[in-house]
Amino acid sequence: MSATQFNRILLAVDESPCSERAVNYAKGIVSDLKPSLALVTVVPPTSPTSYGVDPLLGQQPIIIPEVSEIQQQAAQKFLDDLAVEFAGASETFTFNRIGDVRDEVLQVAKEWTADLIIVGTNGRTGFDHFLSGSVSEAIIRKATCPVLVIPLHCD
Repeated sequence: MSATQFNRILLAVDESPCSERAVNYAKGIVSDLKPSLALVTVVPPTSPTSYGVDPLLGQQPIIIPEVSEIQQQAAQKFLDDLAVEFAGASETFTFNRIGDVRDEVLQVAKEWTADLIIVGTNGRTGFDHFLSGSVSEAIIRKATCPVLVIPLHCD
């Protein structure tokens, strides 16, 4: 498979240093290939809060919808600001999802028919990897297209 077959590149992003490294790497690829680019970020579902709730009175934790809305707006602004940096792409799409990062990235890749997924990784190993898992590894295992993983510490 030649690199020229990558016409639809999906870049999974968040505001972490490993994602920033992947963004910088993707800029070079996009400037060379001029593909369609999809930027996807995933906001975890809002956790219920127990602030002001008394379990002894049978009150259940509640979800405050405003918190979710604020998170979504911030994520969309992040995507919009980032999209401007990819002027070399033939077109740029943004996907702002709520849910499990792995599942949502894979779903967008399938719906958008991505040729390549680019994702960053923090490079955890051993016990740290066991505790936190690896989103990039999970994406590699389930993806139906090539996945380019950019480690945080590469030269």
